[in-house]
Amino acid sequence: MASRRAQFGTQAAAEAVAPPVAVPRCDRLWSVGDVAEFLGVPVSTLHQWRYHDSGPAAFRVGKHLRYDPDVVRRWLVDSCSGVA
Repeated sequence: MASRRAQFGTQAAAEAVAPPVAVPRCDRLWSVGDVAEFLGVPVSTLHQWRYHDSGPAAFRVGKHLRYDPDVVRRWLVDSCSGVA
């Protein structure tokens, strides 16, 4: 019984650490190239933003990064509103 409690305690701790990820609601996810073209920035800029946690959220699909277009558009509006 104690090991079962420990197992559930560990699972609960793991779930508390990793916040739930919203499932994309679009028909097609964007690649890094698609997002770079949409934003008019180099792909390397997207990689730097991801490294510094300052760009739009992305999903890792295997070894590839994919972006929900709605999230990218919302990030653009939120991060750039009032600036210029």
